[in-house]
Amino acid sequence: MSSEAGRSTMSKAEANANRLLIAIIQAADSEALEKELSDARVCFSRLPSVGGFLREHNVTFFISCSDKNYENIKKILISTCKKRVSYVATPIENPTMTMPFVAETIIGGVNIFSMDLDHFEEI
Repeated sequence: MSSEAGRSTMSKAEANANRLLIAIIQAADSEALEKELSDARVCFSRLPSVGGFLREHNVTFFISCSDKNYENIKKILISTCKKRVSYVATPIENPTMTMPFVAETIIGGVNIFSMDLDHFEEI
């Protein structure tokens, strides 16, 4: 696949994948992660998504891997997807006026879900 909604690449090593990783990252890190995974010949698909808390643009990667390659892929995810400081305006209400309060929050990084993969086939 080569569309924005999903891209994939597959190596012979990943044809025997027994694990599915779902990695949710910030959109700002998606191009770099895609390059790193492609360079490592890792099979993946990507979909645009939106975060629930800040409604930020995210990208969800579906990555197939073997147990043997899991730690290597996890290192790629951690080194590529950085945490950042963001500022969120939250209203403070009092009887006389509403005033925004700017709160500092940490965003980014990667959320990784790992599950057993019963079957993988690229057609």
